[in-house]
Amino acid sequence: MKKILSALFAIVLVIAALFAAQHYLIAKENAATGTSGSSAKVLNIYNWGDYIDPSLITKFTKETGYQVNYETFDSNEAMYTKVKQGGTAYDIIVPSDYMVEKMRRENLLLPIDEKKFTALKYYDKRFLNKSFDPGNKYSIPYFWGTLGIIYNDKFVRKSEVQHWDQLWSSRFRSKILLVDSARDDFAFSLISMGKSVNDKNSATVQAAKAKLDALMPNVKAILDDEIVMYMAQEEAPVGVTWSGEAAEMIAENKHLHYVIPKEGSNIWFDNLAIPKTAKHFKAIYKFLNFMSEPKNAAQNAEYVEYATPNKAARKLLPKAITGDKQFYPDDQTIKNLYVYSDLGPKWTQIYNDLFLEFKMTNH
Repeated sequence: MKKILSALFAIVLVIAALFAAQHYLIAKENAATGTSGSSAKVLNIYNWGDYIDPSLITKFTKETGYQVNYETFDSNEAMYTKVKQGGTAYDIIVPSDYMVEKMRRENLLLPIDEKKFTALKYYDKRFLNKSFDPGNKYSIPYFWGTLGIIYNDKFVRKSEVQHWDQLWSSRFRSKILLVDSARDDFAFSLISMGKSVNDKNSATVQAAKAKLDALMPNVKAILDDEIVMYMAQEEAPVGVTWSGEAAEMIAENKHLHYVIPKEGSNIWFDNLAIPKTAKHFKAIYKFLNFMSEPKNAAQNAEYVEYATPNKAARKLLPKAITGDKQFYPDDQTIKNLYVYSDLGPKWTQIYNDLFLEFKMTNH
């Protein structure tokens, strides 16, 4: 009996020691992350809607133990306002190129710690060190894409939509769908005039607005996400949209095709970034490295259907995806693509006011 009691006592001591060790490790981690209690194993992400494979979040939690709180936004401006107000302490956000520039300038982002983020080696150098974030000090590219023309080959020939100017043809009267986006609609108008997508010359911007007004007889509707459904259901034969949206449309209707006009277009980047209010830094870097792992990045690209900037992940994707020049254009095409700059408050307001006037006075 005495031997049995001794053995039981030893087991109790071992369990107590393990409990104490676990408590010590949790306390140590909390101290490192600046958090306490149950919130220590949490990661708060603020992303665009339907912009990550949900199974990757489950996998991340299973591998690391971090619970992910996930919220979505539908515009850069909505995300910016919420982060600036600081009501919710997000750990990771996904701003587009010009918004990275704006938030960086306003000290709303924290720099990426190069010692903790070790996966930049996987990324295509063509998509690093862009003008909105030289040296990628504050952002990591998440997805990239273009602005272009989607058309239905049952009603439109490919040769009819190779240039932006062709949208103004009387052939397309009341047949074009546009995205409800001031920057994007002004962009193709400016490019069709041989001007920069970031133009701040009053006369030029007014001329671009006048050219959009001239396009209005051809415009059937100006839409948000519904443009995907309308094009897929053949409510219109032509539209202006983003490459990722085009991929969704084409998946629904094989008569649809996507064209990047020869004179150029916008190339955009959505990026992973750390807002100033972030708290859970250990979780943040685990997630950034996790999402950059080629296998995970490839899985995410297949789910989201936008182009990945992760070169190692791209090698894992089917040739049917990476060989499609509609969504992975060649270098020559990429050379003619232009990134949006932050226009600043004054010119952002001018573009938005003119776009609102365009929509209100012509409908």
